[in-house]
Amino acid sequence: MSRPSDFDDGSGGGGRVEAPELGFRGWLRWFWRQLTSMRVALILLLLLAVAAIPGSLVPQRGADPNGVVQYEQDHPELFPILDAFPIQAFDVYGSVWFSAIYLLLFISLIGCVLPRLVHHWRAWRGQPPKTPARLQRMAGYAEVKVSNPDASDAERTAFAEQAIAEAAAILKKQRYRVQVQRAERRGVPEVSVSAERGYLRETGNLIFHAALVGVLVSVGLGGVLTFNGQKVLIEGETLVNQLIDYDTVNSGRSFDTSSLEPFGLRMNSLEVTYMTPDDGNVSAIGQVRDYTANMTLLETDGSESEEVIRVNHPLRVHGSPVYLIANGYAPTLTVRNAEGTIVYSESMPFIPQDTNMTSLGVVKVPHGLETDAGEETQLGLRGFFYPTKADLDTGAYTSNYPDLENPVLTLDVFVGDLGIDDGVPQSVYALDTTNMEQLTGRAVDVDSLELTPGDEVELPDGMGTISFDAVPRYASFDVMRNPAQEWVLIFALVSLGGLMWSLFVPRRRMWVKAVPDTDGVVLQYAALARGDDPVLERAVAELRDRHRDRL
Repeated sequence: MSRPSDFDDGSGGGGRVEAPELGFRGWLRWFWRQLTSMRVALILLLLLAVAAIPGSLVPQRGADPNGVVQYEQDHPELFPILDAFPIQAFDVYGSVWFSAIYLLLFISLIGCVLPRLVHHWRAWRGQPPKTPARLQRMAGYAEVKVSNPDASDAERTAFAEQAIAEAAAILKKQRYRVQVQRAERRGVPEVSVSAERGYLRETGNLIFHAALVGVLVSVGLGGVLTFNGQKVLIEGETLVNQLIDYDTVNSGRSFDTSSLEPFGLRMNSLEVTYMTPDDGNVSAIGQVRDYTANMTLLETDGSESEEVIRVNHPLRVHGSPVYLIANGYAPTLTVRNAEGTIVYSESMPFIPQDTNMTSLGVVKVPHGLETDAGEETQLGLRGFFYPTKADLDTGAYTSNYPDLENPVLTLDVFVGDLGIDDGVPQSVYALDTTNMEQLTGRAVDVDSLELTPGDEVELPDGMGTISFDAVPRYASFDVMRNPAQEWVLIFALVSLGGLMWSLFVPRRRMWVKAVPDTDGVVLQYAALARGDDPVLERAVAELRDRHRDRL
């Protein structure tokens, strides 16, 4: 075979072929095409799922601020590394790297959807494609010949027109868009009908992607408008839905604090039911069956209503769901000085350390106490509460049942400077003993103070007395406000509907062609699937049989 005179096979003579430089605009165009490809969109979606994993491995400030504080105490060396920029492990969903993936996915989806919307709109308004010259290459091809040697050319042409008209009527009833076409090939007139349906498959696909963009937008708006407030309530205490009354608050940058609806919630009691031997499972004794917080809702008009909050069954008040997220015991302690004056009397929540509610707590008394030498001092108490005390072989105590069967409180006493006068915020659940002297406990070989409900014991150094008055329960509540959460649900349902729509609506093209010949008319049937369509050939056979019956 001869080659063109200017052919260069690279062996010599001709210069090396080099692609032109893209330039700045060319590289931007290339980057945009890559970013808006479906492949990159899927990669970014997978990266977003992987990036969310650290948020489930370590506590997050937005959902569990107390857990972050506890993590810092348990891992003092690792915490600064994980919390530093750009890792931001304790604020994963607001971190720079997570936001970058989120924004790139958002842009990629928009770049994918918009051109497809334009293309789909044009296809929707267009006509079915022309009938192929050779239907034999298509799926389900079938051929039926109607013979009549005595018919004239005009009669055969009229019969072909009638056959195609009947085929078009059948396809219209099956919700196909049809177009009758006429052509002449090699001097032989042909008449055919081209039909197409299943545009809703692409419509469902676009609805899915557009709704996915809506989910991303709603989540993003919810992030800047959201509000989360946590409050610990002891039985009998009341929560007021105002910023100043919450223990911890996490809100978006654009949240308006004046938008908080005024209401109050009083926790009357917290009921906890446990598995018992009567339930028939000895190994499950002591496991929690249910938590029930009996609440009173206080409205601004003075009305009250009794409400109940359970785990995974929040109370919805003025569009704000209130969740029950934690619970425990709050021993009521009263401290009196040497003169008998009460200098401290509160119920302090103790944090559970195991499933049997062995709880650790701290009490701080900043003023009102003096030592035997007449020096004013601050008092710190750190100890454990055991709902059902049991002795270990080491001589220490533990709790072997979470309910109040044999409650005991042990306290280690510290005196000195609590560090609360330095202007540096402190956690109420942690005791800084840097500038304090320990008076009781194993570290100084002095027995800890041990109390049961109703007991009163002397404090060391003649500082006074401490009494253990009662053991109420406490519960931690999370109040949420996210104006975009309803839209997240709506778009999620729409995307699911669009996905199901696109999966179960087949898109196919059907053709029927009538070709007159010397002794009759040849009817040809064929189809083409746009995607998976396992019943395509059966559909062609049904069309052929129905068409034959009509003729």
